[in-house]
Amino acid sequence: MKNSFVLLAILALINPALRVVQASEPDGAELYQQNCAVCHGVHGDGGVGIPLNLPDFLAVASDEYFRATLREGRPGRVMPAFPLLRDDEVDAIIAFIRSWSGEPGPDYKHVAIDGDPGRGRKLFGDHCAACHGQQGQGATGTGVTFSRPRGAPIMAPALDNPGFQRSVSDAMLKATLLRGRDGTPMPSIKAMGLNEKDADDLVAFLRHLEVGSPSDKQAATEPVIRFESFYDLEQTLSNLKQAVIGRNFRIIREQYLEQGLAEEGAENKRQVMLYFCNFAFLNDALAIDPRVGLFLPCRITVLETDDGVEVMSINPENLSRLFNNRELDKACQQMHDLYSEIMEEATL
Repeated sequence: MKNSFVLLAILALINPALRVVQASEPDGAELYQQNCAVCHGVHGDGGVGIPLNLPDFLAVASDEYFRATLREGRPGRVMPAFPLLRDDEVDAIIAFIRSWSGEPGPDYKHVAIDGDPGRGRKLFGDHCAACHGQQGQGATGTGVTFSRPRGAPIMAPALDNPGFQRSVSDAMLKATLLRGRDGTPMPSIKAMGLNEKDADDLVAFLRHLEVGSPSDKQAATEPVIRFESFYDLEQTLSNLKQAVIGRNFRIIREQYLEQGLAEEGAENKRQVMLYFCNFAFLNDALAIDPRVGLFLPCRITVLETDDGVEVMSINPENLSRLFNNRELDKACQQMHDLYSEIMEEATL
């Protein structure tokens, strides 16, 4: 028997196929950089997303809260869900976030809250609504440049968000109220002259909030707006420029679609892009979500084929769904309507 074990060991050394391959443990720091840092900052100091590397936040945020947040996201807001991360990868990210404080997360098991939601509503209106909104809908906009006031290091999150409500426990809500969050505008309720019973009533009210729904634009819409032109390429472009200027947009440039992709002079002259911008609208859109800048300036493409001339653009209605931010709905609908009006005017 002993000789058999020795023989198997030797064969395993000779033939790699017989070895037991141990999967390497996921790297939490690397996973955080890949999935979280772009919004929450390389060191967790915030950006488009809230800062995570705050002692008061890490002291009250449980591992269960982090797990649920990564799985649930914040529907209708900027924070996406991460359904493709494995459980061990989620745990690795949490462990990396915990390394900033060096302390384990709190254990909220067997903690029950019994409060008066009616009294909590009044307390919320008096002490919390100025930042979190009367219905707990959170502050308007996101980001660190346009929408965030210089004196506010964090935008107040949406407390009525279904992802938040499913992720946070009553005990964590109470602990947050009692502790406050140094480094943000949120003080402890004790600093506001309130007590632990007030915290219970506030938690009870927060659990009675009407949970905000995700964007109405969740259903897939056509990715491209298209119009057929009754004119040739040159006249369609001329009409397009007039329609753009007539709606207070400034023309930025005109270029061939293949510019930069084909050798200079060899581009397809029957494919042209027109870039234009309204700077007031630009500022408003960036204030809602800075990522909109990826799709600016506005652009419309004119294509001439043997069958005629076609005018097209991306459909802005998809942006609020793509960015998981319901606050973009109105701006995206406005932009969709403007694109459609400009293209219709240029082609009829």
